[in-house]
Amino acid sequence: MPDTLRITLAQLNQSVGDLDGNAEGVLAARKQARDCDLVVFPELHLIGYPPEDLILKPALIERAAARLQSLAEASAAPGPAMLVGSAFVLDGALHNGVALLDQGKVQAVRLKHELPNYGTFDEMRLFQPGPLPEPVVLRGTMIGVPICEDIWRSEVCRHLADFGAEMFICINGSPYEINKDALRIEGVAKRRAVDTGLPLAYLNRVGGQDELVFDGASFVVNGDGNLAVQLADWEEQVAETRWTRTAQGWRCDRGVQAALAGHPEDIYCAMVLALRDYVRRNGFPGVVLGLSGGIDSATCAAIAVDALGAERVWGVMMPSRFTSRQSLDDAAACADALGIRYSVLPIGEAVAGFDSMLGESFEGTNRDIAEENLQSRIRGTALMALSNKFGPMVMATGNKSEMSVGYATIYGDMAGGYNPLKDAYKSTVFALARWRNRQVPRIGLGPAGAVIPDSTLSRAPSAELRPDQRDSDSLPDYAVLDPILVGLVEHDKSVDQLVREGFVRETVQAVERLLHRAEYKRRQASPGVKLTARNFGRDRRYPITHAFRSG
Repeated sequence: MPDTLRITLAQLNQSVGDLDGNAEGVLAARKQARDCDLVVFPELHLIGYPPEDLILKPALIERAAARLQSLAEASAAPGPAMLVGSAFVLDGALHNGVALLDQGKVQAVRLKHELPNYGTFDEMRLFQPGPLPEPVVLRGTMIGVPICEDIWRSEVCRHLADFGAEMFICINGSPYEINKDALRIEGVAKRRAVDTGLPLAYLNRVGGQDELVFDGASFVVNGDGNLAVQLADWEEQVAETRWTRTAQGWRCDRGVQAALAGHPEDIYCAMVLALRDYVRRNGFPGVVLGLSGGIDSATCAAIAVDALGAERVWGVMMPSRFTSRQSLDDAAACADALGIRYSVLPIGEAVAGFDSMLGESFEGTNRDIAEENLQSRIRGTALMALSNKFGPMVMATGNKSEMSVGYATIYGDMAGGYNPLKDAYKSTVFALARWRNRQVPRIGLGPAGAVIPDSTLSRAPSAELRPDQRDSDSLPDYAVLDPILVGLVEHDKSVDQLVREGFVRETVQAVERLLHRAEYKRRQASPGVKLTARNFGRDRRYPITHAFRSG
């Protein structure tokens, strides 16, 4: 029985449904880890996570089983054993599980016991829970292989320890959320390790999948709770860990100690990686966006350049008669600083054409939001025309504050294939812009230095759809609005609770009304990366039609 083990953690990016590509990644990582005893891959790595209802297609399951068998046969060649996550059908039931592949065979399969059914997760409608698992045996060592949610409650790890497990290797598909690193390590992994006295390796995937992004940040904690290994976040990494059997049991030697991205770089990296994978995997040559001279579009342009490179980003200024000289200058300055393609397409003639077309129907009425929103919809149409003609994806630029209260034009500035800011409040956007002017993200492709003009950061936000318009004409100042929205959206607080916290009742009531009225718009909004625990769409699912008000 060996007293040392070498275990490689393959923190990789998956592509949902790309069985061949994901399998090739497995074999490449095994080759890289050829001198180790075991190489480990993230949850459902062979199929990609989360597969959603794609997992219900029998053809996918059949092909995944065949591909897993070919990987098992490949394990006959010199090199490490493999722990590979996939889906398994046993006794007619579909399971999320992991297979130990070694010496040319599938040596063991273990099934996920705890199926998450909250927030972004709905595994209970896709899979059946497996029984409380037994450890697998590798090189004479009993290894517990809990899968993701299995460690968020104590039962599975306690059962494995009682059954003789000597260490835990937990494979995960854990999406990024703000401040989740501390929760994973301090709130979950260390507790399981200390409660059982067993070391725990936590392997997470990395990369974007639709509205989710996975930050990696895999780690190992020993049975005393000390952090032995910390992999990088936001990047693929294949890292060897070394383990020693002591009188007290197995212990992971101190290894790589990567520094994780601080705040708000973590949010910015989440946006960059999510956009990069979304554009690449959906086959777009790049993106096109409206560059208005405002903070949201400037920040989106910077994110796009960091994600894709300047040569794949096209900014379009579409001025109307209400567009200020400062906005024109700021948009041009931002485009120049980022090095992107920049076009100016005045919309005055299109606005005049719609005014003429609708003149008879609008006769006898005053100009109001209908005419204002026409400008936004013309801009959306122009961007979609460029997309249709040349292929780049239209990128929407609205922030979570606007999405919350409906301060956005449906079929206008809400049009687009993806929106990096969808789950970022306005105050967060300002913080991101200021940070990006000082630093380049580790995974970014854009230039150093200030890329967003100071005047864009200092000017009062405005949609510029009428003379001297300001966002504050229609909404509370963002310093007031955003904390109210955090209370209503993130924490489901009532009007009375927020009033007790010091907010004005009439203001909170007005914001709550706007929040509920805008649900129909949000249902038609483009996807965007999840950053918070209650993003619109995957986490917070409210009926469009309802009469409840909390105060």
